[in-house]
Amino acid sequence: MTQDSSNTAQGGAVAYVLKGYPRMSELFIASEIYRLERLGIRLRLHVIKPADEARQHGIVARIRSKAEYLPATTSLTKTPLRRWLAAHLKDFLPSLRSVARRRPAGVARAALAAFAQGFRARRSFRAWPRKVYLKEFLQAATIADRVLRAGDVRHLHAHFCHGATTVAWLASLMTGLPFSFTAHAKDIYCESLNPSGLLRRKMRAARFVVTCTDANREHLLKVEPRAKVHCVYHGLNAEFAELLSETNGTALHSAPADGGRLRALGVGRLVEKKGFDVLVEACGILRSREVPFEAVIVGEHGEHEAEIRRRIDALGLGDSVRLAGPMEQTRLFEEYRGAGVFCLPCRVLDNGDRDGIPNVLMEAMACGLPVVTTPVSGIPEIIRDGVNGRLVPPDDPAALADALVRIDSDRQLARSLSNAARATVRERFDGERFAAELAALFREVLS
Repeated sequence: MTQDSSNTAQGGAVAYVLKGYPRMSELFIASEIYRLERLGIRLRLHVIKPADEARQHGIVARIRSKAEYLPATTSLTKTPLRRWLAAHLKDFLPSLRSVARRRPAGVARAALAAFAQGFRARRSFRAWPRKVYLKEFLQAATIADRVLRAGDVRHLHAHFCHGATTVAWLASLMTGLPFSFTAHAKDIYCESLNPSGLLRRKMRAARFVVTCTDANREHLLKVEPRAKVHCVYHGLNAEFAELLSETNGTALHSAPADGGRLRALGVGRLVEKKGFDVLVEACGILRSREVPFEAVIVGEHGEHEAEIRRRIDALGLGDSVRLAGPMEQTRLFEEYRGAGVFCLPCRVLDNGDRDGIPNVLMEAMACGLPVVTTPVSGIPEIIRDGVNGRLVPPDDPAALADALVRIDSDRQLARSLSNAARATVRERFDGERFAAELAALFREVLS
């Protein structure tokens, strides 16, 4: 239920700093924004990169806050700094001058912090400071200028603890406003994204830190034990929760699938950590066992797509494994309804990249779809093996195939997992409750 926003409005607004928005793969952010607005939190959205996706989820149109985009820039990686500044400095200089007039000491502090980090993170002892921090300093100046002109912002909050949070931190130094951030997955564990102790420094400077799993929280507290780190689960996203409510909470998946075939569904970006190549290998094992099956993988294109397609071709599975591309929630909802088992064989990569609790697990479980996944990162916080889902070792296609066949052939097990999965999401992963927890953190700083 929407709360009266008058008290919160008097306390000011929260400026969200986002790398990109809206994004199909980041529905959890749009859902969070929508719910916070309904709870009376006034938001201003500052987006670092221009909108680059034509498709968007339906919930975005219901968000009142309009995104303010920063000037577009080219990559600094392969561009000499002088050439990059010649192309882009003119877009950032007016804001930098404006903030420097209003907050000269703050701009000096942010400049020193950016230079010091660039110096610490240089690639070798004799190398120049990393130039990316100059770019983020200029982006922070633009946000700081807009925040100061708006006059009602009392707090900054960033999503993902690398680039966007660095920009929010520098903008905080310029304006004197407190900031916080939400840390998710790759941004936490890949040291290269926060080199030379940068994550620890940002955690020390932040008013508080939010993350989406208890496993993440424990890791972050090892990075900086003195930080205030809160575990706030995403919960079931608002758009999917509304679709589900229209069914009155009834179980939705087909069991067994039409024609007696095992119908497996996977959802996620086509990136290595999702483990969809393992699902393809498991499908090859099902084919060798003469198990009738069909597998559908829904998700945005990613760097692992070519390898997944290569394995499909190598195993001769083109007639049984389909890559369906990204889908809006209404179409994805129908895929859940038609599936017999959900499969997401996540893994931890060598560079530390991993998922937290994939939001699609909650969607599948809320639909009563039996789930097979792996016990990595925060997944054991939602899945108990043999109780509300099945956990198999990462990178083990044989174990995955065995679990799929077991669920497909044992209807009593499938029903038991289905009922327990729905109860888990209903009782422990209510997105409205977690949005209220985050709103409470913001009200504390806004007051």
